[in-house]
Amino acid sequence: MNDELLIGVLGLQGDIEENIKATNNAFKEMNLKGKIISVRYPEELLKLDGLIIPGGESTVMGLLIALKNGLLDSIRKILQEGIPVMGTCAGMIVLAKKSYDKVVGNKNQLLLGALDIEVERNSFGRQHDSFESNLNISGIGSDFRGIFIRAPSVISAGPGVQILSKFDEKIVAVKQENIIGTSFHPELSGDSRMHRLFIELVSKRKANR
Repeated sequence: MNDELLIGVLGLQGDIEENIKATNNAFKEMNLKGKIISVRYPEELLKLDGLIIPGGESTVMGLLIALKNGLLDSIRKILQEGIPVMGTCAGMIVLAKKSYDKVVGNKNQLLLGALDIEVERNSFGRQHDSFESNLNISGIGSDFRGIFIRAPSVISAGPGVQILSKFDEKIVAVKQENIIGTSFHPELSGDSRMHRLFIELVSKRKANR
């Protein structure tokens, strides 16, 4: 069996290259054999050991997923199979069961419903309210630099959801089985520990198959 991990970044829109770089850095730091690629087609997704849905614009991302023939079904298939998935900012919104916008109210957008969470979009304000702050993240430490850009927060989470981090009493990172969601952009921080946490999930699942 090929022991090299293959992780894909959904390459439709958003911080694609930044996630590729962060994951490559994480592989090197962990001394693991791995490959990270941008994916856009159903047949590419079905070969993956893990998938990252990047930060970007969640409504646009959902539209692009729905418009590309077979892509939505392929993403749902890998989620059903338990393949690890990490969503950052917009990626977390797309993975959620429910979402509404703090400014404009309910949004009619595609949601995968894989994470048992309700998300408030733009929870910390608009683009000009973007900020950075140190976060205490379970399994990582208290010095992770969180970058929040039009960031959402988790306003409710189901019983199977583990809260990994809070900021200003708002939930900003969660884990449910093999799925990780973050309000912030770890791919922009220059710190690969969040991606290393994700790779650990990917490596563990592949080793147990």
